[in-house]
Amino acid sequence: MSIWSRISDALAALRDGQPLSAVFDRLRTPPERSVAFTIAIIALGAKMAKADGQVTRSEVAAFRDVFHIPPGEEDNAARVFNLARQDVAGFDAYARRIAGMFGTGHPALCDLLEGLFHIALADGDYHEDEDAFLRAVAGIFGMDEARFRRLRARFVEDAEKDPFAVLGVSPDAPQAEVRAAWRAQVRDCHPDRLAARGVPQEAVKLAEQRLVAINRAWEDVQALRAS
Repeated sequence: MSIWSRISDALAALRDGQPLSAVFDRLRTPPERSVAFTIAIIALGAKMAKADGQVTRSEVAAFRDVFHIPPGEEDNAARVFNLARQDVAGFDAYARRIAGMFGTGHPALCDLLEGLFHIALADGDYHEDEDAFLRAVAGIFGMDEARFRRLRARFVEDAEKDPFAVLGVSPDAPQAEVRAAWRAQVRDCHPDRLAARGVPQEAVKLAEQRLVAINRAWEDVQALRAS
């Protein structure tokens, strides 16, 4: 059964009048966490979106930066998006429910925030309100400022890209320490590790794009130190 069919089943289990956020109370065990992870990204992505009304095809397309969505399953993704936007609860309430489900500081929450960065940048721009939103979500998830900035450095083109920040080391760190940090992050991209955290197979683009950024940072560090 695909992740999208499982999401449809989870939504069908909601009683009349229950908000989308109630679904997280039923998805706490490891086999169900991939469903919760997917719903969480779509729901928080919906809260981050500015547009009103029903979801458009272009908005669904933004999620393709994170998930593989077969053409026949777009309606299920759109339904989650619309349910989240119609819910009067604020994004902070959703973020707290999600953090409570996984446990504050759980590695999957970093994966989830990474997916939100992909969605925020799907249109090619990164706005101040999106930065404020993601920073607030990161705080609720238990992510400190240093880790948030390191994650942000992988996605947002600042005046000067810092490969050391991407790898999570200081510019004066010994080469052996930098290499160890790079290898650890590469290992963390392995599909088995992602699956163990609750990241569904349909979100393989997260690992693929993360690996590209990590390897590019490692190459940039080597080039800087060779010059």
